[in-house]
Amino acid sequence: LHNCEFWRPKSLLDAARFTLSFNSQRRKKHQDSRALWKHEAVQKYLETLSKEYQQVSRLLNADSVNDFEQRTLRRRCANLSPVAAAFQEVKDAEREVQELEAMCRELDCRDEKQLLELALEEKETLDKKINMLCRKLFQLLLPKEKYDRSHVILEVTAGRTTGGDICQQFTKEVFEMYQNYADYKRWTFNIVNYTPAEIGGLHHAAAHISGDDVYRHLKYEGGTHRVQRIPETGLSSRMQRIHTGTMSVIVLPQPEEVDVKVDPKDLRIDTFRAKGAGGQHVNKTDSAVRIVHLPTGLAVECQQERSQQMNKEIALRTLRAKLYQQIIEKQLSQEQSARKLQLGTRAQSERIRTYNFTQDRVTDHRISYDARNIKEILSGKEALDKLINRLLEFAEIEAVTEYLENLQALEGGG
Repeated sequence: LHNCEFWRPKSLLDAARFTLSFNSQRRKKHQDSRALWKHEAVQKYLETLSKEYQQVSRLLNADSVNDFEQRTLRRRCANLSPVAAAFQEVKDAEREVQELEAMCRELDCRDEKQLLELALEEKETLDKKINMLCRKLFQLLLPKEKYDRSHVILEVTAGRTTGGDICQQFTKEVFEMYQNYADYKRWTFNIVNYTPAEIGGLHHAAAHISGDDVYRHLKYEGGTHRVQRIPETGLSSRMQRIHTGTMSVIVLPQPEEVDVKVDPKDLRIDTFRAKGAGGQHVNKTDSAVRIVHLPTGLAVECQQERSQQMNKEIALRTLRAKLYQQIIEKQLSQEQSARKLQLGTRAQSERIRTYNFTQDRVTDHRISYDARNIKEILSGKEALDKLINRLLEFAEIEAVTEYLENLQALEGGG
């Protein structure tokens, strides 16, 4: 920046000269965006980016900068501009809050109750706005995850317990919850495989979900979901006691272009009669298809269509997505080793959430979040969307915090 030397761009989350006093052992787990914003180290870092934006803007107007440097500066300016603008928005909103707080103190002293109520309502609205702006700011700082915009294949499988029917019934409810959530988000939900249980439940099902940012919203749903309830139907209902069961959810990102070569010699293809609900073709023709990939042991089924050929094509597409997932998993594990979100490993065996029907409570164990009214959560609408958005916000906060802590460690080591 001095004497028109060549200016070298940095990443938005590049090393800055500040001392970071976060301590992963002592800091409050899963603080919100507003709390992170107020941290002195974050303020200094954002001030550094804001000043850099001003410097880059001034250099762009300098006559001594050549064409190559102009292009470099323009790219950096485009990266910094939304961050600087969001930073300024939050500062302006906080200034308004401070003015309102001063007004509230004055109105309280003068016992102006009606005006005080109006001022407090405006302050509450501004606080919500600041929370939203802080989250937007941290989203701008974070690099976009590669598969966030991808479509997904979502699979559900009933677990095992003393009364297996409780798991199967719960699996059906969870599958329907995601089907309703897809409808709520205006996504497309296509059932690929559906294996019902004898007592009205569900053994296994899979669906292809497409739409805007599907994987971003569903990526933390993978894992073991636990249910605690007194069964209303089935064999377990006779015992009249609380049963605990589990079911697992797997969420696989499926990019639009999945280019994985599969040798036909490595496949075993079986056909069988469909067991899904509805349709005159069910149990009358061998239209359902199961494909086993012999080298890996991966197996997929499809009984969605009446045509065996169409089911075979869908099953092959699903198999390619699963094989592609093995590549993705390696990339994700590498990324997560450097940036732990404290949201678990996304492993199928990990218990992520408990649905306690007797206490009418849903608990997400990764963020210690409790939600009341299980029926609202299972309806797959606003309550589930709120829970998922809390997960996303905490993931963003943990990602920013982890990154800044890593920068401190690098600075301390070098």
